[in-house]
Amino acid sequence: MTKTIIEVKDLTKNYGDKEILKGISEQVNQGQVIVVIGPSGSGKSTFLRCLNLLETPTSGAVLFEGQQLIGLKEAQLDKLRKKMGMVFQSFNLFPNMNTLENVKLALTKVKKMSVTQAADIAKQQLQKVGMLDYATQFPSSLSGGQKQRVAIARALAMQPEVMLFDEPTSALDPEMVGEVLNVMKALANKGMTMVVVTHEMEFAKSVADQIWFMADGYIQETGTPEAFFTHPQTKRAQDFISKLTH
Repeated sequence: MTKTIIEVKDLTKNYGDKEILKGISEQVNQGQVIVVIGPSGSGKSTFLRCLNLLETPTSGAVLFEGQQLIGLKEAQLDKLRKKMGMVFQSFNLFPNMNTLENVKLALTKVKKMSVTQAADIAKQQLQKVGMLDYATQFPSSLSGGQKQRVAIARALAMQPEVMLFDEPTSALDPEMVGEVLNVMKALANKGMTMVVVTHEMEFAKSVADQIWFMADGYIQETGTPEAFFTHPQTKRAQDFISKLTH
């Protein structure tokens, strides 16, 4: 039986009188890798941030493992957010802490682990993303790709059930993009449930179970990468893909 991790029902989000999301209903199942693509300004990042209520939806429902998140008290919400790792485009590392301390912080503060236990887990996760050798270095001495790998290790250290990635490579130089995508591919291969907003089409083609194509505040089309990239159904998706190939 497939377990649904996240479900959204008729999700809308307005900023003032500007309607960003116009009624989205989709679900993410355990072990799925969903890649959300579409033109800039189509609401992709807003949609992702609504999944863990970093943005509060205007209406609709967001269910995590069957529990409605909208309207929960902050403490309950925080508990559920621990199960959703989030990686942003801007890394968000603390500049005054070294790599190991950045990864350890939430384990000691949020999970109330001992410093020794937190350090052990942090080291394991840094090893996974190839950053253990940089444990004592500060963010200012790391490249963008290295910072993003530390940010991924930090999210993984909390042992989330799902990982949300918001344009994780868009702030990186082209030669650093690959190192971050390789870490994400390895996660996908291990069965991590992932929702990824990205412009990296090769990653979408090779890693996604499903492509969600978003434009004008709607998810216009969903399908396997092969179906989507070879036979897009909607005019909007056809236009988008034709621009990619030119």
